[in-house]
Order: sequence, then structure tokens, then C-alpha cells
Amino acid sequence: GTFRMGSNDSDAESYEQPVHSVTLSDYYIGETEVTQQLWHAVMGSNPSCFTGDSQRPVDGVSWEDCQTFIRKLNALTGKDFRLPTEAEWEYAARGGNKSRGYKYSGSNTLSDVAWYDDNASDTTHPVKQKRSNELGLYDMSGNVCEWCQDWYSSNYYSQSPSYNPTGPSSGYYRVYRGGGWYGYASFCRVARRFSNDPVDRRSHLGLRLALTPRKETSTS
Repeated sequence: GTFRMGSNDSDAESYEQPVHSVTLSDYYIGETEVTQQLWHAVMGSNPSCFTGDSQRPVDGVSWEDCQTFIRKLNALTGKDFRLPTEAEWEYAARGGNKSRGYKYSGSNTLSDVAWYDDNASDTTHPVKQKRSNELGLYDMSGNVCEWCQDWYSSNYYSQSPSYNPTGPSSGYYRVYRGGGWYGYASFCRVARRFSNDPVDRRSHLGLRLALTPRKETSTS
């Protein structure tokens, strides 16, 4: 699908501009953030700061940790899971081709769809407790923030390709998206961008998986 990426809203930041058209090829994206149960099944450990329920999203993982997890997951499943690109993440958060133009992922009323600083009580919560967005995806505006594959640049939008953008070719920080349990409402907007050192581990950082469909091969 094709969508308008970024924001010109009154509360938009300069690094969310310019708003630009992006077209994406088909991809799958996780209904929920990766849970502690799944992480433990693959890695044999649970690095999360907030435990007590295996259906909470895993937290306290760096971008590099996510790559290790994905490599092991792919070895176990024979699939090609990966982190979503920043553009794929925003398109999914906006509701894809079913988007109703909400400010947050699935609603203009944040508490309906997200755990954030006003209602999270300083902790994560089991996935799928809030309402999903138009695509049936949960917690994209809150619970934990989610690492994306891309390197980060504050002015990347001004030079971003219009077809399947994958971010700058290099950088110091990796993109993460989505409001977390600690975040103010302004952090939870679908267009809001963040970045962090790829080796940094924080209690508000987790991940959601993406998958590129495999092309059918002809047998004729």
C-alpha cells in the first residue's frame, strides 16, 4: 500500500517532516509485541525488568539482542523473521489500507488502545488487553516501545526513497517506535520517532516481528 508518512500536526516534531508518500511491498507484522514467553522459549532466559506474567512483552533488550533472538528464531523455524522497517512500522500502526486516520494506533482516545504514563502504573502489562487498531494489531501506541531495523537520521525524511525505504546506510543510533508504559501522550502518536544506541538496554524497549512473504516458485 501507499501512505503519507510523517506529520504536520501542531504537536509534530521537525524530525517527523516533511510528510512524504511511501509505497510498501507486502509484509507480515506481529499481532502483538514479542512476549516474555516467546523470548524465553527461544533464548532460554528472560531479561525483562517487569516479570510475573509470561504474556507481558519482553523488555530490557537492545537492538543487538533482538538480532540474536531473530537469528535463533529463524534457525528454529526455518523462517526469515526480522524487525520491521520504520516505514513498515508506521504504516501498520496507522492501520494500513484500513486506516481511519487516528492520531494513535487505533483511536484518537489513547487510553482505549495503549498503556502509557497516565494508566500503566509504571509497569508493562500483558499483551492484547487494550483495543486493537484497524488491522487487529495491539499495543502499537503503548506498553513497550519497539525497535525497528533502520539506522536513525533526523533529516532522513527529506531524502527518503518513496518505495520500500530502509533508512540511512549507516549511523550511530537505531530507530525505535511506539509509546511505552513510561511515555507521555505526545510520545504515543503514530508519527513520533525515537532513537537509541543499538547496544542499549532499557525497561521500555521491546520488539515486534516482521516477515516478508516468500515468492511462489513455478513448477512448470
